[in-house]
Amino acid sequence: MATVILLRHARSTANGSGVLAGRTPKVSLDDSGTKQAAKLVERLADVPVAAIVASPLLRCKQTVAPLAAAKGIQVVADARLSEVDYGEWTGRKLSVLGKEPLWKVVQQHPSAAVFPGGEGLASVQARAVAAIRAHDARITEEHGAHAVWIACSHGDVIKAVLADALGQHLDSFQRIVVDPASLSVVRYTDTRPFVLRTNDNGGDLASIVPPKPKKNAKKASASDAVVGGTTGK
Repeated sequence: MATVILLRHARSTANGSGVLAGRTPKVSLDDSGTKQAAKLVERLADVPVAAIVASPLLRCKQTVAPLAAAKGIQVVADARLSEVDYGEWTGRKLSVLGKEPLWKVVQQHPSAAVFPGGEGLASVQARAVAAIRAHDARITEEHGAHAVWIACSHGDVIKAVLADALGQHLDSFQRIVVDPASLSVVRYTDTRPFVLRTNDNGGDLASIVPPKPKKNAKKASASDAVVGGTTGK
């Protein structure tokens, strides 16, 4: 199967505001986020990106725009990668939300958390994982198992996908950290996913590109883990 780079959108105008932006329209990148988006071009210069899929929200579109232009790729929008629908929590101050009874549920038992007038985190995980796996299968079919592609989404959404890939219950997903403009990398196989990077904030990503299969080489199962650990490149 292909390799997916889970990219959280770069820093937005809402990230430092203390407000839960959610799906509030027209939330754009701030100056720092614009620089982060531009830097992605350099970070991924040696990665042959086959496709880019993104949440339809503006901050995700702006994050992938420089990279898509540099790679000559048309971005595919998928609403299943959109931010959590926080419902009535949208636009409210985090300091106030922290006093809500639901806050403890979100922190300690997120699989049971359903935002008033919005969606539940379990539903978020289901839609996001389904989207990632569907695009991964499509891109593998179109470009081969050595292909690398990017999915640009939001913090809680990516955390939910990573929890699934790590075989963790959703109730453990708050242990995962996903910073703005960070890269996390997952390679799915027939029997298990391999998590290659999480919350990567610097350096090049050339080492995550799988080698193209050699002719007449003995095939090892892509689902097998390396006994003793990988040896690097």
